Amino acid sequence: MKQATTLPLETAKLLIVDDDDQVRNVISVIVESEGYQFRTADNAEAALVILQNESFDLVVSDINMTGMTGVELLETCQRTYPDLAFLMVTGVDDRNTAIDTLHMGAYGYVTKPFQANELIINITNALRRRRLEMENRRHREELELLVEERTFELDKSREETILILSKAAEFRDDETAKHTIRMGRFCETLARLRGLPESLCKSLKIAAPLHDVGKIGISDTILLKPGKLTPEEFEIIKTHCEIGHRILSESTSSILQIGAEIALTHHEKFDGSGYPRGLQGEEIPVIGRIAAVCDVFDALTSERVYKAASTVEEALEIMRDGSGSHFDPHIAGLFFDHIDTILSIKQTLSD
Repeated sequence: MKQATTLPLETAKLLIVDDDDQVRNVISVIVESEGYQFRTADNAEAALVILQNESFDLVVSDINMTGMTGVELLETCQRTYPDLAFLMVTGVDDRNTAIDTLHMGAYGYVTKPFQANELIINITNALRRRRLEMENRRHREELELLVEERTFELDKSREETILILSKAAEFRDDETAKHTIRMGRFCETLARLRGLPESLCKSLKIAAPLHDVGKIGISDTILLKPGKLTPEEFEIIKTHCEIGHRILSESTSSILQIGAEIALTHHEKFDGSGYPRGLQGEEIPVIGRIAAVCDVFDALTSERVYKAASTVEEALEIMRDGSGSHFDPHIAGLFFDHIDTILSIKQTLSD
């Protein structure tokens, strides 16, 4: 299909389609006197063959022709050549049909017999309208592209900011950047398996790394203690959930609001024995239940200053024991059923 052009009006190229030799010749003489380039076709089928090989700006077509009608030619070209302008030529008896073609997308019509200036005015108006519509669409597409580029830049900047914020918590802890990135990928994957909306799955990839941002507010003497914590120290550690929630929930960003919810609920347990609020079952937001599964698995299979890494088999055995008590059994089941996908992510993002 030839591409449409946006040349000056006087250099526009016209295709004249009419099965009446006299009418076709009259139109040809008129448009030639105005300096337009043109081709002619004595039926709609011939016009379609020409259109396959040449680019035109405007078709001047009779409505009532033998074989394919001008209306059918218009319908076909609307689908195949959306930038091609149409001007219909009609007899007095076909005026209602001509009006109908305007609703179909024709730019105007002239009624036979017509004056030369009447035809030229309609051709000029049709070409001007076509050019304006093409320019408007081009401007709209350029604007949409600009908005898309700016949105991409903003999204990238936002993701980088969130990753930096999550790293700030890591510097207070013994975890690595890969842990937070894995949390994002794990949660995104498990949320998709759970059937959550795609937009939320993608948001979790960005927001889940913020789950432990509240550790910024925990003392180093407790956070980095190599041995077992005292009950009092553990109570202080547990406050990182509320701290993280307070840090993130003040933002109007939907991503940070999701991060706030994960920070608050990723240590809740399905049986209500978790913290900080002892939520139970579906009282725990689904993204919190997803984060709980992902966080525990990565913690168990990662080396920390206070413990060696468990094998995958050992970690899964512990987690299966916790299904229904610590973890939502449905979400945990999805995790177990797709462990190969999870392990592939972990291997790609190994410390």
